[in-house]
Amino acid sequence: MSNTFGHIFKITTFGESHGKALGCIVDGCPPHIPLSEELVQEFLNKRKPGQHDLTSPRQELDQCEILSGVQKGKTIGSPIAILIRNHDQKPKDYEEFTEIFGPSHADFTYNIKYKITPQTGGGRSSARETVGRVAAGAVAKSFVKSTFPHVNVCAWTQRIASVSNEVPMENITTEIVEKSPLRCPDETATKHIQNLLYQLKQDGNTAGGVIGCYVLGLPAGLGDPVFDKLEAQLAKAMLSIPASKSFEVGSGLQGTFLTGKEHNDIFYSDKDQKIKTKTNHSGGIQGGISNGMPLFFQVGFKPVSTIFSPQHTINSEKENVVFSPTKGRHDPCVLPRAVPIIEAMTWIVLADHILRQKCIES
Repeated sequence: MSNTFGHIFKITTFGESHGKALGCIVDGCPPHIPLSEELVQEFLNKRKPGQHDLTSPRQELDQCEILSGVQKGKTIGSPIAILIRNHDQKPKDYEEFTEIFGPSHADFTYNIKYKITPQTGGGRSSARETVGRVAAGAVAKSFVKSTFPHVNVCAWTQRIASVSNEVPMENITTEIVEKSPLRCPDETATKHIQNLLYQLKQDGNTAGGVIGCYVLGLPAGLGDPVFDKLEAQLAKAMLSIPASKSFEVGSGLQGTFLTGKEHNDIFYSDKDQKIKTKTNHSGGIQGGISNGMPLFFQVGFKPVSTIFSPQHTINSEKENVVFSPTKGRHDPCVLPRAVPIIEAMTWIVLADHILRQKCIES
């Protein structure tokens, strides 16, 4: 099972949804980088369940413990181990379905590959696995900001079901995003989405959508063609997140409807002799390398697979059965809590590519 991501700045996550604990090990972080449990906790608090009645009611403090790699508030260059203990696990809620393959769940494929009974609550396939990624993202952000203080990453809920955010990207800030319980910067859209999700929750149904993310202040030159292009690493990072289904950078799919004249980003030199482009259809990346313009991408998420309505499926004995969960704690939509996961994985990719660039320049 592949549980490690990165080349120089490497993260390894561990733990299961209803096990004793989860966490991460970060290897490759340079010494003298500010890091504390309080800093990591800020990241984890944005991801944890139970934030309001449109998220999973699971009550986890997600309190982190830094076990190694930090001394007197700074990294020391050795592996950084961060532990997050589970306190509200309820494996009994899932016992009746351990032999049933839920529609669109990972139970069947994990069973085929590893020849084991699906783990309670999804095990490693559960979105709870991402708590380790978010902790690692806090480490990555601290490193990136120590190297490029003006770099900023901001993700937000762009669309849930058919309701979209209409606030232009240049007007979106982390402060505005965090004011919304759904992390949608558009107040009107937030209200419509809330009404939709309350109705879906009442009906035992779920919704998917799209998360947008930008990176400002990124220097030109990051990315490692040909196989580790910056957008390729971002795509791998984002599509490894549970429930993610699509990745688009810059103009994405919409760019395929344009002509070359319409799509090309024209270079110019501004008054400070900085090279910029008049448009940004490339999304801040050209040839797999950052060009100094704002980096922009979007990630699509499917609806949560667990719905509280009867569905036909099969069990491990290949018998036809009905999958009809009455217990279990799930979000009607993963997007609001996926926003900090997107940000964390972005910081991790940036940290890795910054260190790789340092190897070239040294």
